[in-house]
Amino acid sequence: MKSLSEDLQTPKQNLDEFADVTKRVLDYLPNIVSERVETRDYTILSSVVAGTTKFARPVNNNLFINKIEEFKKSYKLFLEALKQIKNGKKIKREDYSTIDAVVYTIQQSIGVGMDFLCNPNSARKHVGNRFEELIRNIVSQAGITNDKVVFKIPYPSEEGEKLYSCETDIILSPHERVKSNIKTINEDEIVISLKTSSKDRMGKIFLDKLLMQKFAEHPVKVIGIFLNDVQRKNTDKTSYTFVSGLFMVYTKFLTRLEGVYFVDPPPITKGSPYNEHISSFSKFIADDIWKLLAS
Repeated sequence: MKSLSEDLQTPKQNLDEFADVTKRVLDYLPNIVSERVETRDYTILSSVVAGTTKFARPVNNNLFINKIEEFKKSYKLFLEALKQIKNGKKIKREDYSTIDAVVYTIQQSIGVGMDFLCNPNSARKHVGNRFEELIRNIVSQAGITNDKVVFKIPYPSEEGEKLYSCETDIILSPHERVKSNIKTINEDEIVISLKTSSKDRMGKIFLDKLLMQKFAEHPVKVIGIFLNDVQRKNTDKTSYTFVSGLFMVYTKFLTRLEGVYFVDPPPITKGSPYNEHISSFSKFIADDIWKLLAS
């Protein structure tokens, strides 16, 4: 068996692989966590190894499932909910909470595990890669056709025409296969931008939408999906990184995205006017995505 560190850094091919590594982290944490500091709705874990203290990213107490047995039960309900969604059936109200909690617990377990076990620079890249793989596996399990496409956008240079690579995280399609390719964006399909945080990245999504619409010469549907916008501040506090004013300026004066979703939404996004544009991930996978693919 791979070490936990290797497992965390290995690409995941399906949801069960994500569940397995999550259980390994949940089993590992009680053995190495030295202190838990609660701040607002979050807990900051720390571990002292050979005289050096390492701190993990904050975890949301309302979403993170600490106990393995509880995670196993929730994961089973999560798979059942995805099966219902795939079959076009309405899920129960409590299923929405289960989806958000399971997705959050999987991703944050990977992040926390890497905070304690991996090099910080390496961890940052791998955490982002695992998030992309996780969301792709979820939409596949829900029966949504998807693929990754790199658009090649021509532009003039002193050496003649060159191609700019505009990489998408995922393209979702209502068709049996994704029809978008390096030269075109299908009008029925949706471009998904996946980031663990909107910090320093929100503007790029809006600009990419404008760029892709110029390239495609027709409206392009673009959605942003984020894990959270909270970070550790010092050793015992948290701060939110969602820049609410900038988000509304981009929305009003640049272009409007078809949706923005958080697994762990910042508190401000739950009030007006942000709640008109931003929702939870469970609403995306259970409701909104189907309406967008049908429109």
